[in-house]
Amino acid sequence: MDIEVTRAVLATLVEEAAKATPKECCGLLLGRGAVLDTARPVLNVAANPRLQFEIDPQGLLTAHREARAGGPAVLGYYHSHPTGSSVPSATDREHSTGDSRIWAIIADSEVAFWRDSGNGFAPLTFRVVD
Repeated sequence: MDIEVTRAVLATLVEEAAKATPKECCGLLLGRGAVLDTARPVLNVAANPRLQFEIDPQGLLTAHREARAGGPAVLGYYHSHPTGSSVPSATDREHSTGDSRIWAIIADSEVAFWRDSGNGFAPLTFRVVD
């Protein structure tokens, strides 16, 4: 097992993806260590949000400031694939930075977690916790 994810996070991811359809939703995965306990929705500011996502920079800066002040760390990001699968797309792979952050991808009410390796993404196993 690579990470632990709360039931509330999984529910938020599925709900946000459903609300955003036919556009992609996006947001931040927050927590401590290997435990994701918060999914924070952030505005998708991409030029074409039906086909891609771009996390609002202000939302990301705010989360990092809160983490420096003792809040939960930014462990990763999430987005949906309204017409695809929960596997990283070619566009996702192009944006792989190697920062080792977690990416959650939601498609058809399924959530998959991935580690950004810099050469693409490696699948992560997870355990659901309360």
